[in-house]
Amino acid sequence: MKKKLKQNLVSQYLENISRKALEKYQSVIKKYVRGRHGVYALYKKNKLYYVGLASNLRNRLRHHLRDRHAGAWDSFSVYLTVGGEHLKELETLLLRIIDRKGNKKRGKFGKAEDLRRKLRNDFKKAMNLELEEIFGDSIQAEEEPEIKEIERQGRIPILASYVNKRFHIRFRYKGKLYIAHVRRDGSISFAKESADAKRLQGMVFTSPSSAAAAAVGKPMNGWTTWKYERAPGDWVFLDELRKNN
Repeated sequence: MKKKLKQNLVSQYLENISRKALEKYQSVIKKYVRGRHGVYALYKKNKLYYVGLASNLRNRLRHHLRDRHAGAWDSFSVYLTVGGEHLKELETLLLRIIDRKGNKKRGKFGKAEDLRRKLRNDFKKAMNLELEEIFGDSIQAEEEPEIKEIERQGRIPILASYVNKRFHIRFRYKGKLYIAHVRRDGSISFAKESADAKRLQGMVFTSPSSAAAAAVGKPMNGWTTWKYERAPGDWVFLDELRKNN
């Protein structure tokens, strides 16, 4: 079995280089940073002043010799990255962690999910449980119609203990993409956008394995077949729910 090669983010770097070196030996430094992607930092008396990114580090550093930052730094560092695919997010991450006078903008993530609202809701649930223990009150969530129907039939969906709100799952098999909804009670129904939707629409399943088997016509382990979106763009197997519960 071939060993998977580890992909580095930073390929080369220069740290704590004097501004004078850039002013006097630009022809030397340019061969290291010309046309290269990366993140750079400007310092004043060893204190971080500014963080930025550039697809041509040489031009950006030269520009800072005469722009509004010109008199505010005396040394610099550069970190050369492998390509520029995640460069903007890397800069945003740094700007949201540090607070520097030279950076006016804090930076925004493109598709990342802010977990603050979820955390607030989880705190509310935890506090509600404490109130129930103290006063004996039971706070019931509003039920969806299908929950009552499944309870009447005496079937408890396998995913019931892992779900507190509706979410999507999907898997690909022989070129077909199957998409389903996991409802608040843990039951599963296929989406209109799913492959073979006409055949599967209207069916309700109480386990991911039975839903997957109905889709492909043979036994399947639903936990390692279906994937859910744990975070924006981060699709992982349902089995992760069991590991984190």
